[in-house]
Amino acid sequence: MTQATFDVQALLAAVAEPTRLRCLMLLAREGELCVCELIRALEIAQPRVSRHLAVMREAGLVHDRRQGIWIHYSLHPQLPDWMRGVIDALFEGLKDQAPYSEDAVRLKRC
Repeated sequence: MTQATFDVQALLAAVAEPTRLRCLMLLAREGELCVCELIRALEIAQPRVSRHLAVMREAGLVHDRRQGIWIHYSLHPQLPDWMRGVIDALFEGLKDQAPYSEDAVRLKRC
């Protein structure tokens, strides 16, 4: 497993990529989601979601846990306060805008 570095470049790379930002916003909203929930909310293929989650996990932004055949993701519990603050500020600013609000609506239908 790659050691989490919690650097600014990892965070900026994550939020600069639209799919990763959408995943981060859903995780900030919900706390923890399984890959299947992210697939349904984002309406994109499993390999694409898994690839972006792997990039964020390797960067130390998200944490995963296995429960049976399901893998659940959440924001990394040891994120520095400044990094969590950036994610929280992005969430507050974007939560009511498309596509983030639409992702949340689709997630609720799951």
